[in-house]
Amino acid sequence: MNVMGLIFTNDASLGELTNKRTMASLPFGGRYRQVDFALSNLAAAGIRQIGIISRHNYQSLMNHIGAGEEWGLELEEGGLEFLTPYAMSTTDIYRGKLDALHSVMDFLTFGHEDDYVIMIDSAILSNIDLNDVLESHIASGKDITVVTKTGIANGKKQLDLALKLDKKGEVADIAVDYAAPAEYLASMDIFVLSKKWLVEQVKEHIARNLFHMDRDLVLGLWQKNEASINVYQFPGIAMYNESVEEYFHNSLALIDKNMRHDLFFYNHPVFTRVRDRVPSYYGENCRVENCVVADGCMLEGEVKESILFRNVTICEGAQVENCVIMNDTVIGEGAELKYVILDKDVTVRQGAKLYGTPANPIIIKRGEIV
Repeated sequence: MNVMGLIFTNDASLGELTNKRTMASLPFGGRYRQVDFALSNLAAAGIRQIGIISRHNYQSLMNHIGAGEEWGLELEEGGLEFLTPYAMSTTDIYRGKLDALHSVMDFLTFGHEDDYVIMIDSAILSNIDLNDVLESHIASGKDITVVTKTGIANGKKQLDLALKLDKKGEVADIAVDYAAPAEYLASMDIFVLSKKWLVEQVKEHIARNLFHMDRDLVLGLWQKNEASINVYQFPGIAMYNESVEEYFHNSLALIDKNMRHDLFFYNHPVFTRVRDRVPSYYGENCRVENCVVADGCMLEGEVKESILFRNVTICEGAQVENCVIMNDTVIGEGAELKYVILDKDVTVRQGAKLYGTPANPIIIKRGEIV
């Protein structure tokens, strides 16, 4: 059985955090990028033909993935490939996932017609057994399998795709871009389809000026009774990083060791690019409470309930609480930070005071001096 993986890098906006990078290359958890979860899930399932579809701002992503060695992948034709359908296009207008798939049709049609395709997004993080999902899809005999999660729909969060099941476990309702109530399941933006069927549907939809995966293919075909849908309910942790508030909340949730274990080791380890650094240094007067600290840090001040990436320097007298501090950031003496996200290479001057809130953390963009 041949299986192809497609990763969408997701160009949704998280303000300053994604102005110059894709969602896939957004740092997360002290050492990782969000794409690491999709790559690790696919690699653990033995999938070696993987396309990464990105529209723009993908240089940092390419630098991070490199040749794919950390995930046991090889950057070559028929293996791991970067697909940039708009790089040579006469238009950079992105009209939806079906449009992107149509633009990489050469990759999509590579290999055998009886292949399966697993499509996965970069904004929702999970540690999922994709072999189990594939087996569920094949056993169902249906056209599309949608991976879903309970407990996300709450009547407030707008979901790209929400599904409601009847008592028999069959799909009773589907809604797109809808703040669905709690009885709905939230799509995790992971889909399984046969390649032959997907190629046919992409061509048919594009020919009719239809470009959206959720609205036009899943909802549209289901409403017309032209596609059957299998729903796979994932029991593990799924982190939806679709807003700054969610990203901040989910980052700090990793302080809980059980949360970290479930996200990074639930079915298999999550791998990332190896960057050797010296161990972190804890000064004589430093105080670090309930934090995730990566290697290479120099800690002289006080840090509580925070996530520190590699090579962070916190000078003596500084106080940091409930913050996400990315690589190579320096926090000067006596500075005070609470509910702040510092991107890479930020310098916080001596005595500076930055206070955000849990719902509205302050974001300092890469390279800034404050």
